[in-house]
Amino acid sequence: MTARPPAAPHRRLGAHVYRRPPEPVVFPEAEEVPETNRHLELRTALYLILKRELAHAATLGSDQFVYWDPTTPRKRLAPDAFVRLGAPHRTFRTWKTWLHGAPDLGVEIVSDSDEGEPAWEEKLERYRAAGIREVVRFDPDDGARPIRVWDALDGDLVERSPDDPDLCACETLGLWWTVVEDPSVGPMLRLARDREGRELLPTPDEVAAKDREVAAKEREAAAKAREAEAEAREANRKLQAELDALRAELAQATGKQTPR
Repeated sequence: MTARPPAAPHRRLGAHVYRRPPEPVVFPEAEEVPETNRHLELRTALYLILKRELAHAATLGSDQFVYWDPTTPRKRLAPDAFVRLGAPHRTFRTWKTWLHGAPDLGVEIVSDSDEGEPAWEEKLERYRAAGIREVVRFDPDDGARPIRVWDALDGDLVERSPDDPDLCACETLGLWWTVVEDPSVGPMLRLARDREGRELLPTPDEVAAKDREVAAKEREAAAKAREAEAEAREANRKLQAELDALRAELAQATGKQTPR
């Protein structure tokens, strides 16, 4: 009969003596990168538009690191806006695709501050590696082609042709990209519900202005209603006074005609 070697004692993980402590992979949350005021306003406006429309059904980020390789912090990108569909919005510091899945949509807004950034082809390769399935690039200074779009096809990111009639369709969101001239920042990337860009998703400032307009109209309508009510009360008062006077005259006339 062959003797079996004694079973190794059960030890909890980490109970052994090691030559060095473990070195966890650190994933930075931020990096100092210059940003122009215009870029900040364009990026923030787009993020707030997306959040107002999608927060109930999607998680959104802006200028936060997206990591796609758990072994190194060097494989990362920071879209100006990104959307992950499927769950209500929540706050987070960084986005790790191996924990939360890849964003469905990523948006890049070209800026003068991009001079220290990787070249666009390198950045596009990062989007491909991260698994983001729709990438939008907006250049406010490119009057001919301000909007360019890439779709994930067979493991590649392929740019839509400028001749594509649906070039500006946002397939991820079922909306349409359009460019609107803003009086303070110039060309602004916006989203609309229609191809022609007439039914725009509003910015927070536009929502606030609309709310103020509605409130002003409601106050005006309430004031007119109070005025009409006061006029009606005054008319009723005058009518009642006239009726009372007529009754008094009738009573007086009837009294004079009564035989003694």
